[in-house]
Amino acid sequence: MRIRRTLAAVIATAALAGLGLAGAATATAAPTATVAGSLTPGECEQGGGTVDWATNTCKGGTGDGQMVD
Repeated sequence: MRIRRTLAAVIATAALAGLGLAGAATATAAPTATVAGSLTPGECEQGGGTVDWATNTCKGGTGDGQMVD
């Protein structure tokens, strides 16, 4: 009888911990807000582009043509 209670407590704890981890993963997966049409140099390069400092724009990649701060 004692083993059943212990096993039930372990299963209940694992289930609650799993729900907590799922909620944390969902909360951290939300995208961050950025200013529309404006990138940082790092974001431009991470998207596969290069920064054109003469025009302050991103050339190529996913941020092609967007302004760079």
